[in-house]
Amino acid sequence: MTAAHPARPHAGRILVDMTHCGRRTTGLERIAQELFSPQALAPLPVEAVTARDRYGMVLKQIAGLPAAALMDRRALVLCPGFPPSLPLTALGWRVLPYIHDLFLLTRADDLNPRAKLYMVPAFRRAVRTLPRFLVNSEHTRAELQRFCRPDAEIALYRPRVRNVFDLAPGARAGAGPVPGRLDLVALGTVEPRKNLAAAAAILTALRGSGLPEARLHVIGRAGWGPDAERLRATPGVVLHGYQEREQVRALLAQADALISTSHDEGLGLPLLEAQFAGLTVIAPDARVFREVLGASGLLIDTSDAAASARRIRAWAEDRAARAEQVGLAAENLARWDRLAESDRGHVIALVAELAERAARGRPAPLRLPVETPQGR
Repeated sequence: MTAAHPARPHAGRILVDMTHCGRRTTGLERIAQELFSPQALAPLPVEAVTARDRYGMVLKQIAGLPAAALMDRRALVLCPGFPPSLPLTALGWRVLPYIHDLFLLTRADDLNPRAKLYMVPAFRRAVRTLPRFLVNSEHTRAELQRFCRPDAEIALYRPRVRNVFDLAPGARAGAGPVPGRLDLVALGTVEPRKNLAAAAAILTALRGSGLPEARLHVIGRAGWGPDAERLRATPGVVLHGYQEREQVRALLAQADALISTSHDEGLGLPLLEAQFAGLTVIAPDARVFREVLGASGLLIDTSDAAASARRIRAWAEDRAARAEQVGLAAENLARWDRLAESDRGHVIALVAELAERAARGRPAPLRLPVETPQGR
């Protein structure tokens, strides 16, 4: 593929579905704004489609965007958040979704009723029929290939990592363990797929094996399911709920490590964001976390709380291991951003080409560049 270039004067409109943004900022909204804003896709002439509330979002996704694309056959529609609706998917190659993960198909038990009713049918249809996708990681690409058309084109579009909490390592490299104490932080909505019950079990094992003052700070709103109540009943767990940036920064600055025990993630952006604080990231020993963390972090078996606690305690009591992770975190952020910048050039070239084809009404297939997987 050629180098990135702006859409030519005769290219069609590029509409971006941002109807899900503006009410609260989660990882999904941050990535959509980071990757698909006019600034991110410059010099492409993109137009953001927004909504004031949830009802407006649904109306525009089901009717507004399909109608706009039907009236203007030169229009290309990018969907970086919610799956393209069933009517929008009917437009075929002029719709380009960004896939964050495959949970809507692979983890049905972890979904709330609204997701099952509204999102799953649309996502299933889009994945099975559309010819092109953008994805946030190699892990998501591999998952998507299990469900999409054999000839579908899948391009990586990894987000750059911004220091959204204004973090700094400070004196963390020289910090040592405090006898009996360890502060872990988990970021994200409290819901079944985050598997915070495993983090609580690991905390209990830590408190029973020499770290009686160990604590788990959970930062994130309470979602659906019983997990929040169960966590609240676990000694040492502190539920902070949703917090503004300043409070998140303060909690991360005081923490010893960030812990994720998710069943799976499409990417796990908060793990990278926390590395600006020089934090050690503790995560499951699974493909997506190896991809994201590179040579940094501490990988554990979240199904074995006792073994995980032993591994975490050994790291926590080793001053040199703590200091090493500060440097590895910085190196990993630089590695990731190099990959993300490379992706951006390919994606702008792809969208520009698709916009021109939309204007000409010629949906000929494109051949994406071969990319070499990045292992741990």
